[in-house]
Amino acid sequence: MSSAKQSKYSEAGVDIDKGNSFVEGIKDIVSSTHQRGVLNDIGGFSSLFAIDTNTYKNPVLVTSTDGVGTKLVIAQLCNKHDTIGIDLVAMCVNDIIVGGAKPLCFLDYFSVGKLELDVATEVVKGIAEGCRQSKCSLVGGETAEMPGLYKAGDYDLAGFVVGIGDRDKIIDGSGIKVGNKIIGLKSSGLHSNGFSLVRKICFQDHDLSVDQYIDELGCTLGEELLKPTKIYVQSVLGVLKHYKLNGMVHNTGGGFIDNIPRILPKGCKAEINCDRWQPLPIFDFLATKGEVPINEMYRTFNMGIGLMVIVDDTSVGDIIHHFQAMGEEAAIIGEITAYREEDGEQVHLNF
Repeated sequence: MSSAKQSKYSEAGVDIDKGNSFVEGIKDIVSSTHQRGVLNDIGGFSSLFAIDTNTYKNPVLVTSTDGVGTKLVIAQLCNKHDTIGIDLVAMCVNDIIVGGAKPLCFLDYFSVGKLELDVATEVVKGIAEGCRQSKCSLVGGETAEMPGLYKAGDYDLAGFVVGIGDRDKIIDGSGIKVGNKIIGLKSSGLHSNGFSLVRKICFQDHDLSVDQYIDELGCTLGEELLKPTKIYVQSVLGVLKHYKLNGMVHNTGGGFIDNIPRILPKGCKAEINCDRWQPLPIFDFLATKGEVPINEMYRTFNMGIGLMVIVDDTSVGDIIHHFQAMGEEAAIIGEITAYREEDGEQVHLNF
């Protein structure tokens, strides 16, 4: 018999038994999100979801993937992990709802140096809550324990959503025309973008603490920064049952300047009237503390508008009232005008 020392996977930092225990422990959390169409429980090699072909004449699957960036650092600084999963779901489902698709199922990827069951379970609770808010089924995921790649306490997240839409009802911006109005839906805060700049301003330049109470914000800095991304799925689906929407914009990284042109047809420009809403206090706080130019603010952050909806002028009032009836703070924030080459940018901000 060889005298060489026998090694185990656990000695290298990967605990298979703990991973199995984690999956077993979250089964009830995951199953609480399941809608009609889910055909199997988590734990298999893949997930099965049946499509209701009676509802869609020409069904099209719509997919998206995203993460939450360095907002994860804030969760770790606050040692609060039960809302970051909401952000993960929101960033994915909001991306497909702007195309008119209904979210069906969601998967997550959770990677960590050393699996801590309490932290991982809190993360999954947040993911499940995000799925419930968007009526999307959490059907599976992957937990990867990778010692040596992540420091102790660090973890990363990625999310994947599959939705469905009707090919004849896809919203891609092609119906946008001059004279359309732009409706803005209020955000809940920073959502999940711009946190590298946020961290530089707050922690590197001003040495603030997540536990520090900020008078301008009415809460601690950590509480403000961890406010979950707003999920607009049910509000948008409710409006789509009654009204035609020509285009939608999920206002994420790149802000107004980079996101709106993604759906504008040639010959169209967006005029945004920034005095039509009051940005949330966190944005003025960051602009002042960081001495950030106003254009940079509107290119980095959502500035209080998380979703934009572009509609015909004749229906704008009714659509706003419908959004408001569903609990959204909605207002006309701009309009579509004719674009000329000499205009340069397709988005003009009026301060």
